[in-house]
Amino acid sequence: MTDEDQKEPAETPTDASGAGPENTSRHRKPAPAPDAPTGSTLIAEKVKQLPDSPGVYRMFGADGEVLYVGKARSLKKRVSNYAKLTGHSNRIARMIASTTAMEFITTATETDALLLEANLIKRLKPRYNVLMRDDKSFPYILLTGDHEFPQVIKHRGARSRKGDYFGPFANAGAVNATLNALQKAFLLRSCSDSVFESRTRPCLLFQIKRCSAPCTGEIDAKGYEALVAEARDFLRGRSRKTQRELVANMEEASRALDFERAAIYRDRIRALTQVQQHQGINPQTLTEADLFAAYQEGGQTCIQVFFFRAGQNWGNRAYFPRHDRDLDAAEVLDAFLAQFYEDRLPPRLVLLSHDIAGRELLAEALTIIAGRKVAVGRPHRGEKRELMEHAMTNAREALGRRLAESSSQRKLLEGVAEAFDMAETPQRIEVYDNSHISGTHAVGGMVVAGPEGFIKSQYRKFNIKSEMEDGDDYAMMREVLTRRFSRLLKDSQPRPERVEGEDAPHTPPDWPDLILIDGGAGQLKVALEVLAELGIDSVTTVGIAKGPERDAGRERFFMAGKQPFMMEPRNPVLYYLQRLRDEVHRYAIGSHRIRRTKAIGVNPLDEVPGVGPSRKRALLQHFGSAKAVSRAGLSDLETVEGISATLARTIYDFFHGNPEGAT
Repeated sequence: MTDEDQKEPAETPTDASGAGPENTSRHRKPAPAPDAPTGSTLIAEKVKQLPDSPGVYRMFGADGEVLYVGKARSLKKRVSNYAKLTGHSNRIARMIASTTAMEFITTATETDALLLEANLIKRLKPRYNVLMRDDKSFPYILLTGDHEFPQVIKHRGARSRKGDYFGPFANAGAVNATLNALQKAFLLRSCSDSVFESRTRPCLLFQIKRCSAPCTGEIDAKGYEALVAEARDFLRGRSRKTQRELVANMEEASRALDFERAAIYRDRIRALTQVQQHQGINPQTLTEADLFAAYQEGGQTCIQVFFFRAGQNWGNRAYFPRHDRDLDAAEVLDAFLAQFYEDRLPPRLVLLSHDIAGRELLAEALTIIAGRKVAVGRPHRGEKRELMEHAMTNAREALGRRLAESSSQRKLLEGVAEAFDMAETPQRIEVYDNSHISGTHAVGGMVVAGPEGFIKSQYRKFNIKSEMEDGDDYAMMREVLTRRFSRLLKDSQPRPERVEGEDAPHTPPDWPDLILIDGGAGQLKVALEVLAELGIDSVTTVGIAKGPERDAGRERFFMAGKQPFMMEPRNPVLYYLQRLRDEVHRYAIGSHRIRRTKAIGVNPLDEVPGVGPSRKRALLQHFGSAKAVSRAGLSDLETVEGISATLARTIYDFFHGNPEGAT
């Protein structure tokens, strides 16, 4: 089953009013009429029209923001609870009082409702839901299936390429270590198909016994297929079987006095043992499982996830979901799990640190996603219990570090507010910088930081579109800020009403409280001019310029209406601002390098109409380079094999600025 197969419930949901399929993009409702009912009164009216069937409901606030997304076995019974005037926690009471509109989607089963709820929560990010805030994809190992000699590589993203996927791994380091050992144990190729096809002699990997070199026929297709089968068995958890076969082959080679072949098997056995041991804790009773441990302290929760595949520990990752302080660890874990597997394939076993109310429903939903039986349980004894205790220890320690970092981050932001005379502590800081070489491949970068550190999912790069001479930094900054804040203004304007069948407008985007510009008075002037032209006057804007001789610690800060100033060299706030400036510099340079690298591979002949691969090859072989082709005369072009007089004229005109041609 592909990732795309996992994202929708089995049956297309319909609106409770019978209006048909609902768009699941981020919704924003029109503002209610002044005399329209709100809160429990509104909910009581909605209950009268609801069916006694499964579905999903959404609550909206006065500004059209989605407040909450919930599921129900019976919409009528579930929503009627909100119409009661008493018996609610403070969190639920605040949510009910803020509700000005509701929408409903019916589904065929409660399991479908659970899957749709997880889908909507991840897209709408409602304020009162538990939110899983880490959307980074997990890396996998891919054993390709679209070539006669499969390749073993690291893979992220959609599973669009044919082959076998093994994972997930918690991070790229775990994948790289496993791939390194796999190459030693199974001698599978890691090169791309184009490199494979162009090899005429074995590469260095063959010499150091990390590849069997099928590219040059050092191993035939049948022998390589056997290596692939062994690697596949190992990654599916049949490592003991593979190891026994290797030992038997080594002993057979020794008896035949073929000590060179026996040494190869010996080295592969050693590498296989390394794969089995390098991950640390490898359980004896778990072949394929995900383990979730939730620990709560200080109103925050850490959910530590351990991945076990093929009888090995493939790493762990800590999550810190956003939630109301009133929720206990079991409730947070219950809400977190469906979101976690909304776009990931679950293993055969999911182990939890707490008993959750929706355990059976979750198991049924995960079974639908996986297309096979998935068990969900809580370990009480034996090795599984020991592994859970180990995961709980990791969750407790990770949350302790998080709380310490949050406290330190909060003090730094308070210091930033004091340094720049801000009325409130900034919750969102945007930092801007440009990168280019003499104006070529220019890229603008934006990084975002807040109370929880850098928010990398909201970084943005801007490929500079304007023509400018010798790298005009001011013009680049003007373009970047104009594009950024024009888009913010556009996204902040709700439509007066939503037309049926159209995409709903987005909820208001996050506006920065503070803008940092990498530059001095000139860059600050440009930024202030752009904001003034757009009618924006509520955002604090600061330029941060490097000190004399670009010394770190002697930065000067520029603000409108103030003289440039410096901070104490050992001020922690200064170090924090340096980190922000260095991060945007790193991001902008990295984006520029990527753009420049892509441009290096572009051949101007690719843009000439009528010149395909064979004619391009003929031109390059005749003239030696694309630059020489561009300088060639018309008569020289006509002498190239396969280039007609008409095409020669087209090529000549392309490079000499005469698109009309001459007759």
